Order: sequence, then structure tokens, then C-alpha cells
Amino acid sequence: MLELKNISFSVNTDGTEKEIIHNLSLTVEDKKFVVITGPNGGGKSSLAKLIAGVEKPTAGRIILDGKDITDLSITERAQEGIAFAFQQPVRFKGIQVITLLRIAAGKPLSVSEACNYLSEVGLCARDYIHREVNASLSGGELKRIEIATVMARHSRLTVFDEPEAGIDLWSFQNLIRIFEAMRVNIQDSSMIIISHQERILNIADEIAVLANGRIEQFGTREEMLPKLIGTSSAQDACSRLK
Repeated sequence: MLELKNISFSVNTDGTEKEIIHNLSLTVEDKKFVVITGPNGGGKSSLAKLIAGVEKPTAGRIILDGKDITDLSITERAQEGIAFAFQQPVRFKGIQVITLLRIAAGKPLSVSEACNYLSEVGLCARDYIHREVNASLSGGELKRIEIATVMARHSRLTVFDEPEAGIDLWSFQNLIRIFEAMRVNIQDSSMIIISHQERILNIADEIAVLANGRIEQFGTREEMLPKLIGTSSAQDACSRLK
């Protein structure tokens, strides 16, 4: 279980302190698929980075399975079972896909095991297993390889920051299929996805609306979707919920 307790986060811009997240509290139970949505600039990506340890809160505590991880680095949080998928996947020139999968798994995966992960995300293993994770791969290919590494990790908590960003429609449709499968097989772990895409909202267990650095609304998919669907934008959705 993840608990965010009275989290605030500020950045210094041109000598001026700007608050991005304000006194935010949120609990993500085990075996839950939670989508955090809301208008651009509302603090969604910042919140994802705070959970992963890319950024540190200026106030409040972050608790994972009863342990205070607020002061842990991104590496230490990864060791505690948190996986983070960036909005734009990182490219690793000189590193092959199979090597990346083995690093993620933390053990010497066989070629067959590595190929299974690639197959699960819709990639032909023989075409990708020895490819370098570099600029020769498209955004959709990189996204699916990143998801394969997340699956290889078997993390307690996985955070995806706008996974639909920069990918084509065909890749997005496959992304939804992958998330649907991950939701079914979530077991004792949890997933948080930052997104405003209706098709991703539609497969969530719970939805949180984040605007102006605050959780404006939080509830089950059944409670939240009727309030969100049909609005012309995430900003409109949040305005209707206030």
C-alpha cells in the first residue's frame, strides 16, 4: 500500500518559490489500478516523480507498505519495489534489449524468458532481442520495451507517466491491450497511471482528479466516469467536479 501524507512540493523559478503540489494526501491500496488525471500543469507528472523518487517533497511523508521512504533515492525506492516508466522512455546507446531486460529482472534471464516478455507487449522477439535501445527504435517500440522491462521487474508499485505520449494510434491500441492484461494479472502489486485518455480511464479501478496541485476528486471508476466522460477537455472535467 502506498500512502502520500500531506505532500507539498515547490520549485525555485527565477528567485521565486512556486508551489506545484499542495498538502496532497492519497492512498493507493494493494491490487489497485489507479489513474490520475486532470488539466495540464496541474502537477500530475510532478506527483509521479515524487512517488518514484526523481524529486523530493518539500513537506509531507511517503509511506510504502508501512515504511517511510520519503528520503530514499530513486535507486533505493527501486530496491523497495517501485518501478517508474518515464513519459519519454530513455534510450541506451550500446545496450541491447536483452541486457536491459536482464538488468530489470535482476537475474540472468534466458533468451527464451526475455523473448516471452517481448511477446507479451506485442513485439516479435527475434527482431528485437538483440537490438540496441537507441534512436533506431520508434516511440511506440521504446514504450513497449520499457513496459516489458517493468513486467520483468515484478514490482510492488508501478508508476507510468502519460504512457500514451508520443506514440501512434496503432501503438496506443496495443498499449491499452497490455494495460488490460496487466490489470487482470496485478496480483499483490499496484499500478498508477498518469493519463487523460478516456480508454485508460475506462479500465481503472479508481480515478483521482488532480488540479492546482490538489486532489479535487477521488473515487471508483463507476463513480468518476459519468462525471468525466463527455467533457471537451480535462480542464473542463475538473471544472465540473469542483
